[in-house]
Amino acid sequence: MLAETKSLNEECGVFGIWGDDNASQLTYFGLHSLQHRGQEGAGIVSCDEGKLLVHRNLGLISEVFKDSADLKRLTGNRAIGHVRYSTSGQNSIENVQPFLYHFYDMDIAICHNGNLVNAKTLRRNLEEDGAIFHSTSDTEVLMHLIRRSQKDSLIEKIKEGLNQVKGGFTYILLTEEKMFGAVDPNSFRPLVIGQLPNGAYVMASETCAIDTIGADFVRNVNAGELAIIDDNGLTIEKYTDDTTISIAAMEYIYFARPDSNIAGVNVHTARKRMGARLAIEAPAVTADIVIGVPNSSLSAASGFAEESGTPYEMGLIKNQYVGRTFIQPTQELRELGVKMKLSAVKGVVQGKSVVMVDDSIVRGTTSKRIVTLLKEAGAKEVHVRISSPPLIYPSFYGIDISKSAELIAAKMTVDEICAYIGADSLAFLSQEGLIDSIGLKFDMPYSGLCMDSFNGDYPTGLYDYEADYVNNMTAIQKENLKGGQV
Repeated sequence: MLAETKSLNEECGVFGIWGDDNASQLTYFGLHSLQHRGQEGAGIVSCDEGKLLVHRNLGLISEVFKDSADLKRLTGNRAIGHVRYSTSGQNSIENVQPFLYHFYDMDIAICHNGNLVNAKTLRRNLEEDGAIFHSTSDTEVLMHLIRRSQKDSLIEKIKEGLNQVKGGFTYILLTEEKMFGAVDPNSFRPLVIGQLPNGAYVMASETCAIDTIGADFVRNVNAGELAIIDDNGLTIEKYTDDTTISIAAMEYIYFARPDSNIAGVNVHTARKRMGARLAIEAPAVTADIVIGVPNSSLSAASGFAEESGTPYEMGLIKNQYVGRTFIQPTQELRELGVKMKLSAVKGVVQGKSVVMVDDSIVRGTTSKRIVTLLKEAGAKEVHVRISSPPLIYPSFYGIDISKSAELIAAKMTVDEICAYIGADSLAFLSQEGLIDSIGLKFDMPYSGLCMDSFNGDYPTGLYDYEADYVNNMTAIQKENLKGGQV
């Protein structure tokens, strides 16, 4: 589905490289391949002979660096970069990362993917202790914790800071001497390491970014790990042993690019298995054709078609030339945005009973509009099949669905949603079907997945968000609650 036209937005993308004279250019290419993770802002920090240089701005990476001189100015053989979607903090230039700090004893840059659930408390405590913040992003909190640490070395200061922040995160930090990459103790957000043929090391949110620049995959940065890269190579240390693997299921369902691998599982393959399982769990026996909603649902749609033996067709076309910055502030404009971005293929769907496969339903307004598009194009029936369970609970670990009021499945039953979107039938993949389809093998709850949005089980707690969440719980959320923190 389209993040631009529904209330489900990506987190952020991070990238870093050490040991290549074209570091900033390669970072640009890496960020371009991570653009799906954030379109609001982008930036790169490079290091040249001890001096850290920065360029960042609002917009897509191609817009931020439309003047090639801005990229050429970022000299040096090491760099980090970031593409941003604001899960926390306002969309302003002050919040565009990487953040660069010039201290009396060092320069250091930081970028972050995810969301800290105790940032508000930490920030208040830090401000009471005299800290001054320059942004509304929770990323800045870690830097204050590092600078206030009484530990002897920078590595130990970073470890101490990482043990104080809670939530879902990956960080990349850059100094003159080292590059650091850290993953939260639950591994909610992915971070991978690659190596170029010339020996340069690369870090990125997804494997597609290291593939793009021709690097070979080395390893994942696992839960509770701190990767340290310098001129001597790569070192991996643990900053905590208190870890429970809970990889965000939404990475596989929606966020990651289909050519990426997360924890050894290819995203396209997982999505295709989701679609096949959905065809078994919720067949549409009267259907003539199966169509997917471009782009992230196409893999699941092909799996549904193969398993059901129903022809797979291209019944919806995405306009590739409408920029991903078309994120409109009102519901009316969002609905017009759907029409700009998607067209039904009348010659394919007219007179047909159609299975429309999508990856999720958030507000329901976009699904309603697409069903209408298909019926206006002459579809006889539209059977909606969703390749994930209902999104009943908000997410607080770096995905922009943090309010119950935004989730239609928190307020309506499946039958009520079906009637609202105007479908002839509606079915979702089961939680068990999702876990089996992704196919992780960790000896952990849900085989190593975080299923928070589907079952209300928040692996690391909610901290600052808990009171508001509990006070605003719907009847459906209370009825369906299993496990979880409340």
